[in-house]
Amino acid sequence: MAQTGGDDDADDAGEGARLFRDAVRGVKPLAGSGAHAPRRPKPRARAHFTRADRAAVLQESLAAEPSDPALAGGEELVYQRPGVQPSVVRRLRRGEYRVEREIDLHGLTVAEAKQALRQFLIDALDREVRCVRIVHGKGLRSGHRGPVLKAAVSAVLRRTGAVLAFVSARPADGGTGAVYVLLG
Repeated sequence: MAQTGGDDDADDAGEGARLFRDAVRGVKPLAGSGAHAPRRPKPRARAHFTRADRAAVLQESLAAEPSDPALAGGEELVYQRPGVQPSVVRRLRRGEYRVEREIDLHGLTVAEAKQALRQFLIDALDREVRCVRIVHGKGLRSGHRGPVLKAAVSAVLRRTGAVLAFVSARPADGGTGAVYVLLG
């Protein structure tokens, strides 16, 4: 029976090691310590899509292009939070709630108007005001973009949890250029 491996393999390994040592005998190490340069730490992982989504939402809110056809046509705004009775919205539309505070956003940029509106709502809630009027204008000088502030006001109010309902004001109080807002 023939042997495979065994001492022949050990002799080949020893011979290979001797040949390697002979081949590298005159080699000098490169300048430096001979150690590998330390690797730079990898950058922290970032959620690129989340940042992109946030940027898109910001751009959309600043552009304030009316996505609602009612906003583009100068139509009335009507919104009620789920659970608010239709009779409450009817009374609000008729002007039966006493307007306790008012803000006029004419002449402000969208960013300024949003900031002013948020602060106005905070102050109204602190004072336990129930009904306010917000004058945003009809957007007659907004050109092809339509009523820019109207769209921004609608968006902010819909995202504000304390807003129970809002409707465009009566013609005597600004019509489709203003809204009555019921706070809860």
